[in-house]
Amino acid sequence: VVHWELPRSCLLLLCFLLPCPALLCCACDLQGLWRNELGSNMTISAMNTAGTFSGSYHTAVAATNKQTLVSPLQGVQQHPGAKRHPMFSFTVQWQFSDSTTAFVGQCFVDHRGKETLETTWLLREEVLSHKDTWKATRVGTSTFIRIK
Repeated sequence: VVHWELPRSCLLLLCFLLPCPALLCCACDLQGLWRNELGSNMTISAMNTAGTFSGSYHTAVAATNKQTLVSPLQGVQQHPGAKRHPMFSFTVQWQFSDSTTAFVGQCFVDHRGKETLETTWLLREEVLSHKDTWKATRVGTSTFIRIK
């Protein structure tokens, strides 16, 4: 078995010129800068061979009056390098509030090479008593598109 890699720009050019179903080259790459539909920015750094990655998240929305700060994220990709549309998860430890968010999702590439991350998230905020647990978790979805 021979393994070789093309630069990312070549892969995207091939994906644009030829339909993706005919190619196995059109795999998603999580590394880079992403923006969701609300204007939040996320940067994912290079992934190690185990599939773990880190990065940062700067939300454009928050249920607080405090200034939003760039917050660290930690994640993992399921079976790195083995799938065209990888599944992943990551958590964000918010630096400006007493909450944390867990995201799960999958990366997709369309026939023109456009990458999107489709995610579902759970945000848990601190509550002062067990009886308030019912209101401590929110759920939602976000779609991210690649900026860089």
